[in-house]
Amino acid sequence: MDEAKNENLIPVVIAGIRTNESDEDFDRAMEELRSLCEACDLKVSGVITQSLNHPDNATWLGSGKAEELKYLVKAVEAEFAVCLGNLSPAQMKNLQKIADVPVWDRTNLILEIFSRRAGTREARLQVESAYLQYMLPRLTGMWKHLGRQSGGGGSRANKGIGEKQIELDRRQISHRITELKKELKQIERTRDVQRKGRSRDGYPHVALVGYTNAGKSSLLNRLLNMSDPLSEKTAEKMVFEKDMLFATLDTSVRRIDVPGRKPFLLSDTVGFIENIPHDLIKAFRSTLAEVRYADIILIVVDSSDPHHDMHKKVTEETLRDLDVDGIPRICVYNKADLRGDKNIANDRETRDPVYISARTGYGIDDLLDAIQAIVNIRNRMIDICVPYNEGSLLDRIHRDAAVISENYEEDGIHITANCPAALADHIEQLKLKT
Repeated sequence: MDEAKNENLIPVVIAGIRTNESDEDFDRAMEELRSLCEACDLKVSGVITQSLNHPDNATWLGSGKAEELKYLVKAVEAEFAVCLGNLSPAQMKNLQKIADVPVWDRTNLILEIFSRRAGTREARLQVESAYLQYMLPRLTGMWKHLGRQSGGGGSRANKGIGEKQIELDRRQISHRITELKKELKQIERTRDVQRKGRSRDGYPHVALVGYTNAGKSSLLNRLLNMSDPLSEKTAEKMVFEKDMLFATLDTSVRRIDVPGRKPFLLSDTVGFIENIPHDLIKAFRSTLAEVRYADIILIVVDSSDPHHDMHKKVTEETLRDLDVDGIPRICVYNKADLRGDKNIANDRETRDPVYISARTGYGIDDLLDAIQAIVNIRNRMIDICVPYNEGSLLDRIHRDAAVISENYEEDGIHITANCPAALADHIEQLKLKT
């Protein structure tokens, strides 16, 4: 089955430049590039590496290695060459001319994966916006088969067909980017309305973040299944999960209501990656805004990955870019069933780590305890009179808060309770009598 699948994959050659990083870091980056290719249904049929102080300005690899790439592409019958790093438009144009096949850089590869994985309208628009901004400076050379100049002089009328086509494309792309920004702004307003509606429900909001393929979607599905394992609606709420980079892009928000536990909202966000393209971060900023409005952030780390410390660092750097420093965090070391105990001692030096396995359910109770502990710290006392016709709110207070006193009065039920912050905010918005 796997062999038949591999036969349908497109063969490519990957290329990397080792500059001043360690051999271990370079090998890790090349292995990640290979995984990105596999996530894009590409089969790595050849690898070429080069050691340089800095990438060559003309061909990125250098003229000699560029020629070597050309012969390797022919030898393995590759249809693409994929480069580790981000190539300038001139480097990409020159390298494509030598290799005689399309050349992608790492950003192009990630954009291609995102375009295939985008499921919702918002995600598709975000990817299209990022892709067009990536393509805009790279139009030169796309029309090399057409005339670039038809004569001398300074008149604009003497431009060749290719040059005119480039200008038309630039105008069309710029116009489309403007349209996309307007559409995404409207979707962002809709998302704000939805977010305000969820905040009115008064449930704590927990956000999952982490390096791509750390197991965020698997954890969400595990908690959903624990909430109501026999319900058909639970199956409908499950999100796509697969052992690959960027398996899911769409933000999902689900209510988690595990029996015997206080309910909360859990959002799954797009995974992070080292040196994520800047245009992608800008395009997905509205989606990642879910993190900024969270009460708790769960940093999910694949603890079985030998480079999980670096993955955690990349996640924390991305969170700093999103300006979410004041939100409480829990570091969740997932895939504990796939690792030995040799690294646990080092990991436990971090603040309050929780070890879990979303696949087997190991440690999930510890994680729920840690979430509840943070929620309890932020609890507030409420002293209100609940009208007799607000039975649902009364049930909610009994279920989610610790009732200290309860007295029946003429206007309603006078309650004093230790209440979760989100529910206290919800009650304050109702402006009940105190």
